[in-house]
Amino acid sequence: MSYTISVGDAVAELDRFDALVDVRSPGEFAEDHLPGAQNWPVLDDEERRIVGTLYKQDPHAARRLGATLVARNVARLLEERTAGLPKTWRPLVYCWRGGQRSLSLHWFLGQIGFRSRQLVGGYKAYRTQVRDDLERRPADFRYRVLCGLTGCGKTRLLQALAAEGAQVLDLEGLAVHRGSVLGQLPDRAQPTQKGFDTALWDTLRRLDPARPVFVESESRKIGRIALPVALLAALHSQGRPLWIDLPETARVELLLQDYAHFTAAPEAFCAALDDLIELRGRARVAAWQAQARAGDWAGVFAALMREHYDPGYATSLRRHFPAVADAPALALADARPATLRDAARHLLATA
Repeated sequence: MSYTISVGDAVAELDRFDALVDVRSPGEFAEDHLPGAQNWPVLDDEERRIVGTLYKQDPHAARRLGATLVARNVARLLEERTAGLPKTWRPLVYCWRGGQRSLSLHWFLGQIGFRSRQLVGGYKAYRTQVRDDLERRPADFRYRVLCGLTGCGKTRLLQALAAEGAQVLDLEGLAVHRGSVLGQLPDRAQPTQKGFDTALWDTLRRLDPARPVFVESESRKIGRIALPVALLAALHSQGRPLWIDLPETARVELLLQDYAHFTAAPEAFCAALDDLIELRGRARVAAWQAQARAGDWAGVFAALMREHYDPGYATSLRRHFPAVADAPALALADARPATLRDAARHLLATA
């Protein structure tokens, strides 16, 4: 029986491993890792730095120090994390290149009797697989692209569709950002670009090409996250746009809910608007900031919709989704859960 596994075979049975064990340092793990992986670092960030620096001066001494540190850390990990695991436990163990770090833990797990597998090529091979798949996989699906002005409830409709069993690709959810100058969430940071790529890859691999995929229309970037070129090309060339319409008063109410955190931090809101000075002019931005500081949140969101978001969105849509002019429209009276649920059921029935 082989105790190593290629990245292609590992991806094919990724969900059948009992655990994905990433032995890289916490810093490497934080940047990106296989979906659902656990971090069992055989070298921490400082130890990795020390060994790497020494290697440039004396490779033999660096290997000796590295082996000492890895052995000590592996012993601690085995003591702390393997108690109570059944002998049939089957982890996939990986490091950066599938070298000594993962081999060390993998060997000891095997000696204990666990059904450990070491990933050939490590994270580097996995990352290559992700890049290749993100160039190829987006073309496999039929997309229903929800279009509509800011605040029309596209994200909430996506969530209602998911609750009704639809296949949904929530790009803003994966990017942890609402996709506008005000879109940074108050309590969560965006992932790294690699982390987003992994989350997107993991979502795409679970989708059924035989069923439609509902997705919002997005620009090239969501916050600081760039969408893959192949995905944007597929959405623009293969996507069937659907126009979502919501009355302006309901749109303002929805924005007041989504951006309620700014009411306690008006200066943060004003600072974010500074990014619009070059596009909309200093005087106009100053007027919006004055409304926010005065507590006129409904007024400032209505002004932002009419004077910034709506014109910009219309221009972007005409460029990327010319078919939107002839797209069917879905008129929502409001964005209440019951309304969105009924709309989702209608869309699924006619998809």
